[in-house]
Amino acid sequence: MFDTVKNAFKVKDIRSKLLYTLMCLLIVRIGCAFPVPGIDHGYFQLWLSQRDGLGFLDTLTGGSFSKMSIFALNIGPYITSSIVVQLLTIVFPKLEELQKDGETGRKKIAEISRYLTIALAVIESIALVIGFGNSGTLEGGFTFTNVAIITLSFTAGSAFLMWLGERITEKGIGNGISMILLVNIVATLPNDFSNLVKMFVINPPAVVNKVLGVVGIAAVVIVLVVLVILLQDAQRKIPVQYAKKIQGRKMVGGQGSFIPLKVNTAGVIPVIFASSLMQTPVILMSFMGVKAERTTFASKIAYLLSQDKWFNFDNWGEFKYTLGALIYVALLVIFAYFYTSITFNPMEVANNMKKQGGFIPGIRPGRPTTEYLSKVLKYIVFIGAVMLTIISLIPLVFSGAFKAYVSFGGTSIIIIAGVILETVKQVDSQLLVRQYKGFLND
Repeated sequence: MFDTVKNAFKVKDIRSKLLYTLMCLLIVRIGCAFPVPGIDHGYFQLWLSQRDGLGFLDTLTGGSFSKMSIFALNIGPYITSSIVVQLLTIVFPKLEELQKDGETGRKKIAEISRYLTIALAVIESIALVIGFGNSGTLEGGFTFTNVAIITLSFTAGSAFLMWLGERITEKGIGNGISMILLVNIVATLPNDFSNLVKMFVINPPAVVNKVLGVVGIAAVVIVLVVLVILLQDAQRKIPVQYAKKIQGRKMVGGQGSFIPLKVNTAGVIPVIFASSLMQTPVILMSFMGVKAERTTFASKIAYLLSQDKWFNFDNWGEFKYTLGALIYVALLVIFAYFYTSITFNPMEVANNMKKQGGFIPGIRPGRPTTEYLSKVLKYIVFIGAVMLTIISLIPLVFSGAFKAYVSFGGTSIIIIAGVILETVKQVDSQLLVRQYKGFLND
């Protein structure tokens, strides 16, 4: 990986793309420090400290939510709109046709996603302002001017990040939205590691406890990174053979190939979906003043869904609320299968193979190929879902058992490792293309 980065900076075009990407990411981090006018930030910090379930949201926004900066919504509305549009392609045939209509269709889909992003940003901004108005965190009271200024600030910040992400994809190194998400998560890591060091290294008086603390932290991080890398690169190669045919006076075809089916076909989407779905009720109840406690029915539900309350081995009365982890695992598996069914269509792949004269050795073209691909896909998706579950639960078990509550977890590490690996692969491919061009020019 280091050789790839070193070689990339030697090439002028790729170096310019890398520097452009770094400049854009620097703008993202600077924007996260600019507070939105009209909010009593001191009172908001006090109010926020009394709320549960907002750590995950603050991690994805790089701490800008807790600071109530102009990027408080960050790229959340864009991610949500992209997912909604993908789901709508199943319901509406016209959207499905656009998706298959090459570059023109993709541009139209992207345009729809942009408009939906703005609409979601406006709705979320208004909801936040209403919540702040009810809690008394608005400077000057709940007036039309305050509502308009704060709503426009949040919406403009989200729209700007969407535009910046697209510019990184177009003029930078690529994966613009993922790069912004990556830099947001990385920005919260120093504070989390600092808290862990204070808890397990500085505070424990015994040297043995300090050593165990350092070893434990290092072991968890290393195991998670290794598992994520293995999961990201794991794939099942299905061999494909193409029949020979005559074109003009030449015999073409007959070559072999393969279909690469990734074990983690859905990527980090199932983890984000499951975590968001689990945390949304907790966040909403927090804004309504309901804490994650074991008093009322609503507070017990919030306690059950709060990830920082799971795996408390010291008290059985609290450990039983780890049943919420079973709901989390079930959602992970469901979303893994659901999202894979959207992104990979065995029937379409089988039909394309048949048109091109391709077949899987030992499997007849057509329906038998579709059934074979569906069967293999079910197995590898299950393996991927199990791996995602293990990666997601390791930090939660560590946090619950040792009371090491940090904002990063399996989701964050999956995103960090996945984006870095994908970026390195893109840089490698660009270097390879340049080498081929240089060879042909010579």
